[in-house]
Amino acid sequence: MALIELGYIEIFLALFCFLLFYYFRDKNYPLNLPIFGMVPDSLYHIQQIHERCTMTMRASGGTFLFKGLWFANMDTLTTVDPANIHYIMSANFMNFPKGPKFKEIFDVLGNGIFNADMDMWKVQRKMTRALITHHEFYKFLVKTSRGKVEKGLIPVLDHVCNKGCVVDLQDLFQRFTFDTTCILVTGYDPGCVSIDFPDVPFSKAMDDAEEVILFRHALPEIVWKLQRWLRIGEEKKMISARETLDYTIDKYISKKRKDLKEGGDLKESEEGFDLLTFYLKEEENLGVKCDDNFLRDNILNLMIAGRDTTSSALTWFIWLVSTNPQVEKKIRDEIKSVIPNEEARKFRLFNVQELNKLVYLHGALCDSLRLYPPVPFQHKEPLENDTLPSGHKVHPKLKIMFPLYAMGRMESIWGEDCLEFKPERWISERGTIKHEPSYKFMSFNAGPRTCLGKEVAFTQMKAVAAAIIHNYHVELVKGRPVQPNASIILYMRHGFKVRINRRSN
Repeated sequence: MALIELGYIEIFLALFCFLLFYYFRDKNYPLNLPIFGMVPDSLYHIQQIHERCTMTMRASGGTFLFKGLWFANMDTLTTVDPANIHYIMSANFMNFPKGPKFKEIFDVLGNGIFNADMDMWKVQRKMTRALITHHEFYKFLVKTSRGKVEKGLIPVLDHVCNKGCVVDLQDLFQRFTFDTTCILVTGYDPGCVSIDFPDVPFSKAMDDAEEVILFRHALPEIVWKLQRWLRIGEEKKMISARETLDYTIDKYISKKRKDLKEGGDLKESEEGFDLLTFYLKEEENLGVKCDDNFLRDNILNLMIAGRDTTSSALTWFIWLVSTNPQVEKKIRDEIKSVIPNEEARKFRLFNVQELNKLVYLHGALCDSLRLYPPVPFQHKEPLENDTLPSGHKVHPKLKIMFPLYAMGRMESIWGEDCLEFKPERWISERGTIKHEPSYKFMSFNAGPRTCLGKEVAFTQMKAVAAAIIHNYHVELVKGRPVQPNASIILYMRHGFKVRINRRSN
């Protein structure tokens, strides 16, 4: 009996000590449990992952080792230190590919440019650069962006104005960028920007796939692979999403092959050409077999790049401008300064030459991207043992993560006003855009993997932003929380509900 009582006392003391430790522990760091590491704490707070990561980065000085499940190779070195990022992304780039684990987690992307490493990545990048820098594609980009704003976005905004109803701008921007990206990538317009707001299964499938990918980062590999095999949990959602994505893309590829076959030899039109046409036309020159699998992977990668990142950026940007009237006024004043006086009070859209003169608007977009990067995490794996400039040692079984959301909120990087939306930080004394190194501002990646679509994104964002800010007043619906979601793409969890009114100039 005495032994039993002693056992109860020991259990009670152990539980009491654990509760004391839990209560008085440093709340800036995830709780590190025996065997389970920090995984339970991270899963419990996964909906606040960005804020929690920011808090940890500040407390740790910029680099922190996340402890995963024992024996599961889940340990992850998380860093926002610009010296570390420059070393990994540029100075010692070849030792830090995305790695095979990245490809497993992002398997829905196949062998596209986001998953590719080493020689395959070089081939993919060369091909994508050839397309994006082609004058015919740029011509097609400008025409497509302008046309979709004029004949798609504006009619919907006017309809919402006339009805006086609430609209989810995030959904509308996703529809807009889905249409424009689909046109640029496949040559076909799905017509999602419409006053009817048609159902878009492909878009929903992309959202589902991205949410599942985030959960894969937080779970032991054996768990999510078992879920996939059993077709349960989050992985059931991924299987359904993949079926929708594959079906839609296959339909576009088949249609394009049929159209080109019936149309005979492909000729460059005055309107330029899309990516799918480019691949099929230049297959011999590219030196790559453009079969359906290759086309499927590249189309999906570029669809995600074009649709998700730009719509996310526009959503957060319009919200920031609408909640900072002093910035909104400066943008409107700048717009007026680049157009004739007699047109300053009229409804109008803007051409590329006018948009390129809008320095303050460019700075505002950059600062919005700093605070709300569309892709909030970057992932790397070292090939060989190495030591980072911060002194932290890394090895092939250790993942490395860059939390971009936290990076934009670090006083050590951006100063004491890092939480402020401040376009002026991007403008030099000469009135030009100030260059910030990519290892400090990673919204368009860094080093050899710097985003090839950066100028494409700015062209689209400026066209939409200038049209809305000059011609409309955006009024936020009161009482709705504005929080980032838990996904690999930074959207608003509850959407962006607003009322739109035409400006009475």
